[in-house]
Amino acid sequence: MYSNPFNLDLNKFMYASDATGRIVLAAIPGISSSANASSILQKVMAFSKEQLLARLKELHIKFSQYEHPVILTVEEGEKYVGHLGGGLSKNLFLKDKKQRFYLVSSLVNTKVDIKVLSQRLGLGKGGLRMAPAEALGEILQVPMGCVTPFAVVNESARDVSLLLDQGFKTQEHCFFHPLSNDMSISINTNGLDKFLKSIGRDPSYVDFEANPTVGKDHPPDLAALVPSGSIPLPDQSEKQPSSQVPHDGNHVSVDGKSKTSTAKVVKPSFSEKNTKMKPVNNAHSSGNFANVELFVEEILHKTSELVLSEIKEGTIKQHGENLGTIVSNNLQKGLSSDLQNLAMIFKNTAYTEGFHAGTHHQPRRL
Repeated sequence: MYSNPFNLDLNKFMYASDATGRIVLAAIPGISSSANASSILQKVMAFSKEQLLARLKELHIKFSQYEHPVILTVEEGEKYVGHLGGGLSKNLFLKDKKQRFYLVSSLVNTKVDIKVLSQRLGLGKGGLRMAPAEALGEILQVPMGCVTPFAVVNESARDVSLLLDQGFKTQEHCFFHPLSNDMSISINTNGLDKFLKSIGRDPSYVDFEANPTVGKDHPPDLAALVPSGSIPLPDQSEKQPSSQVPHDGNHVSVDGKSKTSTAKVVKPSFSEKNTKMKPVNNAHSSGNFANVELFVEEILHKTSELVLSEIKEGTIKQHGENLGTIVSNNLQKGLSSDLQNLAMIFKNTAYTEGFHAGTHHQPRRL
């Protein structure tokens, strides 16, 4: 049921399911560090889009799914699903100074003031900031642009606090990405609540536009939603750019692979039929492509690796003079998707870093 991006022999792992059905680590023979072992296994067991949709069907939760090109902004989301009615969502992945993480999901038009939210959580005005880019892959197990309430299904996100907009309850249905931003699904809050409860979470709905007084005689009203445990990140650096890019004053994460198809509507479903499977590749961190040299090295590595795999004694004898044409065709087939993905990651990384630099630039006063 789970993806295995590292192609590891799962028979060598020792693991068990917890009370909610999620897979948890027991031990990994040959790996001395339990923290490293846990991180590896959590990535191996990360849910994919297809697995999430299958889970919703198993729970008999009614939803509709809409395929579309990768969505990078709220406007693009409105273009493909805005005409269908219901509420579009935006998502923030935040952290506090004690390495505790928060996933905030709200309607597009809901104003989310991070300073006010920080105070209401009892963290002070400056207690919250955008989570670093590496946190998306390490904790939510999703690439940039795919932040969604459904990401808490992953074991690595167990300690992430999920805050949902109470405005969702006013909508007949709302749109979210199912761990991938080349599709949106519409689901009502009853269905979302049922899914969250199935993984052991009690849904928490918040009025994000409220600004209650916080002080000595008025304790923070959302203090109970602060996670009990911190989540350390490997090789953490506070200088890494934010993983999310603001849009119209609110933060929306961006990333994805390029497609040109128009939105494809799939009828509402809660059947047990299998969905069409697509491989999900989260192996590349966008942070790796902030450097042009690393980006080019990755392209050359993939190209040379594929060329060497094609040019062997057997293939030379088999194809003779036609070997060049055969290798060229196989390169195009084998690298087209990967190179499109790499180019999109590089583009989005450049966009993210450009915004990050702009927010720290102070124009000279006249």
